[in-house]
Amino acid sequence: MDWKLELITLPVSDVDRAKEFYVRIGFNADHDHAVSDEIRFVQLTPPGSACSIAVGNGLTDAAPGSVRGMQIVVADADAARAELVERGVEASDVQEFPWGRFVFFSDPDGNAWALQQLVRQG
Repeated sequence: MDWKLELITLPVSDVDRAKEFYVRIGFNADHDHAVSDEIRFVQLTPPGSACSIAVGNGLTDAAPGSVRGMQIVVADADAARAELVERGVEASDVQEFPWGRFVFFSDPDGNAWALQQLVRQG
């Protein structure tokens, strides 16, 4: 049986600001649905990804900005960093590790992301 990770909820303080941020960095806005005055669900997907994120109201009781370690694999860390910076995102320089090349950034609430370029071994 396959187990497919397809959606991760990120806690945010301002749904519209979060949606604008993720769309600005290239995520596709798949859904934006208000179930009630207390519940709003916004699903966003990075280009080429089978896993989406959800931001909204009434989705989680986690503190806004409390998620750490979200990671996206990219083909070219330098190009991905350049895209983020071009789109107004504060991103780290490319950092080299034995297990990959990384760029780090956060959303407006402080949810922390890493972009990883896999490095071929051997």
